[in-house]
Amino acid sequence: MKRTIYGRDRGLTLRMFFTSFMLGLLYVAFAVVLFSVLNVGLVPMIVIVVGLAFFQYYTSDKLALRAAGAKVIERDQAPQLFDTVERLAAMAELPMPRVAIVDTDVPNAFATGRNPKHAVVAVTSGLMRRLDQPEIEGVLAHELTHVKNRDVRTMTLASFFAMLAAVITRFAFYGSLFGGGRDRDSNGPPIWLILLVASWVTYVISWILIRTISRYREYAADRGTAVITGAPEYLMSALQKISSQMALIPQRDLREVSGMNAFFIIPASVKEATAEWFMDHPPLEKRLAALAQIAREMGRPVD
Repeated sequence: MKRTIYGRDRGLTLRMFFTSFMLGLLYVAFAVVLFSVLNVGLVPMIVIVVGLAFFQYYTSDKLALRAAGAKVIERDQAPQLFDTVERLAAMAELPMPRVAIVDTDVPNAFATGRNPKHAVVAVTSGLMRRLDQPEIEGVLAHELTHVKNRDVRTMTLASFFAMLAAVITRFAFYGSLFGGGRDRDSNGPPIWLILLVASWVTYVISWILIRTISRYREYAADRGTAVITGAPEYLMSALQKISSQMALIPQRDLREVSGMNAFFIIPASVKEATAEWFMDHPPLEKRLAALAQIAREMGRPVD
């Protein structure tokens, strides 16, 4: 049986492509609005954009590790963890990533890095204590799929342009206050109003689209786990165990790592969002249902 046939969900791929296309179209429309209402210098803007993109692209892994309090370790510090990551990376046809541990009781894991050659897979000490070895393998395979799919780079770029839109709006707004843009005596709406509406529309729509892309990529990473390990039921067990144990963690500890929620395999929070389209991870029930379907297709046992 060829496990690779489960590696790609065409419907999911099309949804990710369409959502990414809509996000790009939104940013293009926002840029057109800015250039049409303001006398913005193209060269200074390009210099700022390239500089910010360069900084974020080459420091994203360091910033994520620092935000999580993760420490990169050597093989002799956690030989079993290293061996597991190395074996799964080989099965996924990836170079060996760096391995990091976050000293927190919150059971979780994440991956970061701009590409597979600079990837880092991090797990918390709480996860290592709570999960069985097959469950840990399922979690690690999930994170390695994020690396293989270059999800960190995709989400970084998507978030970067949303942040950039906000920065450009702020500078453009202050520029208009000091005489930039069109004549305020014209019959059209004032510049500040155009910018305010454009910035808020861009922010709200991009916020929703970025979270939609993030949810789709979690589904894809779950599917990738089935391809790598051939046993999606262990990831199902891990997700259930992590979610149930999260409710036992003190709120103070959860708040300390909440800034990494978008990276984690399960958000470090016991609160549920009011609507799915506000969430950056799919609901646990839907992830489990999707994994159960894959398991049945692979002929694996599902409780």
